Amino acid sequence: MTALGAAIGDGMTMFGRRISQVRRRPGELVAGLIVPIVLVVLFGYVFGSAIQVPGGGDYREYLMPGMFGMVAFTAVMANTMFMATDATKGVVDRFRSLPIARWAMPFGQSAADLVIALPGMVTLLCCAFVVGWRPHEGALRTLAGFGLLLLMRTALGWAGIFFGLAVKDDKTADAFVPLVFPVTMLSNTFVPTGGMPAWLRVIAEWNPVSALVAALRHLFGNPGAPSSAWPLTHPVTATLLWTGVLLAVFVPLSVRAYNRRER
Repeated sequence: MTALGAAIGDGMTMFGRRISQVRRRPGELVAGLIVPIVLVVLFGYVFGSAIQVPGGGDYREYLMPGMFGMVAFTAVMANTMFMATDATKGVVDRFRSLPIARWAMPFGQSAADLVIALPGMVTLLCCAFVVGWRPHEGALRTLAGFGLLLLMRTALGWAGIFFGLAVKDDKTADAFVPLVFPVTMLSNTFVPTGGMPAWLRVIAEWNPVSALVAALRHLFGNPGAPSSAWPLTHPVTATLLWTGVLLAVFVPLSVRAYNRRER
């Protein structure tokens, strides 16, 4: 077997380890299925009744691309906690002492996160259809939208892997992980950015969450709000650029943090 084949085999072993953990702890998967339903009900019917979409249109059609984007960004929280917990328990040190490829564990975790996230995304899609959301631009653009979503989820998963390895322990990670949620709120996910103060609107418009959500609205043909900011006038290009930057930064940083990790 070549060195590359052996390294891929090590990565698949780590992938299988993470998947088997979910099978032994189905509660993790069940929570991932329930949370999207709660969020749709909370934001679609409780807060949504007080929000008007600029130019008209159903608020739940405006909201659902934002909900898809939020699920993609949960990759940061999930991977940060998992990697920090493994590092705290000494699992990372144990793997580093074995004759396996240095990048096998982070790559296996990244691939497993994508598979584990799929049931939650399918559940959210079913909820979207139940509340009246529909794509209007055909099958190809719809598939392109979900492809873009998975691509961003992969890039954000690597950011989570790096943060999980960079923090001191799982308690520190647990304290910082909730800070990811306000980042997703400071965007065009729930309300248009036009009503925000000027300085806050700039931050929201250049937030990668806003680019992803605007790209999904564009590809699905759902209502959106006009904006002159470049990321929101070219949302697909902006999302691809953000994804490339995140992967270029966090893949090498994660592998380096894994190799240099000290308890």
